[in-house]
Amino acid sequence: MTKDNYYRFVTIGLTSSVIGFILLFFSTNFGTLMADKGGSDPAMYHIRIESYINSFVVSGGILFGIGLVTLILTHYIKMTYTKGQ
Repeated sequence: MTKDNYYRFVTIGLTSSVIGFILLFFSTNFGTLMADKGGSDPAMYHIRIESYINSFVVSGGILFGIGLVTLILTHYIKMTYTKGQ
């Protein structure tokens, strides 16, 4: 693995981890903002808030997990190839 590839994978991993982390911790704010866009009765409003919050939590968790796996595998491959040389 060349240095360019290593830095690309680290950048991709860090970016997706940070975006996932932000989506996880600010999912309540994002869900509330998304639900405020449409006018509806209070019961429907609460259902919309919960569904938007859940979708942000799931997408944030997926991005955070992909970022961590990318960083761990990149570090493992880098350490394996440097020990072999």
